[in-house]
Amino acid sequence: MRPGPRNLITDVAGLKVGNAENWLALTGTTVILPDEPAVAAIEIGGGAPGSRETAALDAANLIETVHGLVLSGGSVFGLDAASSVVIELAKRGVGFTFGNQPVPCPVVPSAILFDIMNGGAKWPDDQPPYRELGLAALQAAKHDFEIGNKGAGLGAIAGRLKGGLGSASSRWRDYTVGAIVAVNSVGSCVIPGTSRLWARDMALGLEMGPDTSREGARPQASPLEDSKFDPKPLQNTTIAVVATDATLSRIEAKRFAIMARDGLGRAIHPIHTPFDGDTVFALSTGKKPLPEQHALGVAALGSIAADTLTRAIGRALWAAESTGGFPGYREKHRL
Repeated sequence: MRPGPRNLITDVAGLKVGNAENWLALTGTTVILPDEPAVAAIEIGGGAPGSRETAALDAANLIETVHGLVLSGGSVFGLDAASSVVIELAKRGVGFTFGNQPVPCPVVPSAILFDIMNGGAKWPDDQPPYRELGLAALQAAKHDFEIGNKGAGLGAIAGRLKGGLGSASSRWRDYTVGAIVAVNSVGSCVIPGTSRLWARDMALGLEMGPDTSREGARPQASPLEDSKFDPKPLQNTTIAVVATDATLSRIEAKRFAIMARDGLGRAIHPIHTPFDGDTVFALSTGKKPLPEQHALGVAALGSIAADTLTRAIGRALWAAESTGGFPGYREKHRL
């Protein structure tokens, strides 16, 4: 296993990513933009999700592909970020059309995280900034982008540390798998009583810094130690996208998402609490057909997606910088 050349989800052929931030409000938006409509699925594990157009991803429904995905801060207000993305894509001629329909209709599912209690001004201009952020993120979409305090990760808090935006990629045979994630979890990304990230054992090379500690899990620790419930509860959610250039059906994309979701549990403890809205989207850009035994290929890619998502979470914590009174992982542990 090796990362792609960028070690970003955009190593998957046919994808771009754009980020936009409002530093006064300490919030932001991330847009994942496929060059062509992509097969999509979703897996929701948390007890408090917030989303838009996710019902369209059910395999029993009509629409088979999407034209973009949006991850945003802002809780329910952040769902508005997708509105400006839909409008701009329609202006570009992107979307579904039927007969003499004069305007195309893009399908852009979205998920949000709660970052309203992170110390930022809500809202600096007396209006939620998310329509502007959605359009700015779409216009910024490209292959190279920064992680950490960027996009939907700007206002994120992970346990008692500053959360952030992370991304990673993996190459297996002729296929690429990528992940992008905004980490805003109840649970801690660090093994209690240590300075070691739960994700650290999955790191490839120095993507999470040098491995200076071999301290393992502490089974005697409280199940909520270092989480947001110690010292006080805040609101949460980890939202992610996993993608591959392999050609997947909608049913196969759903299995890909289900398997990838386990990557959250390898990097965050506890996970999928009643207070998290943990959501994983899956995308297939369909550039490369799977071998004849599809199920084996899907199983392999799903396993890789889980590992890649774990690494993306670790990279988010490593890249995040102290903001809004919440220390970054590297500052907290002097790394």
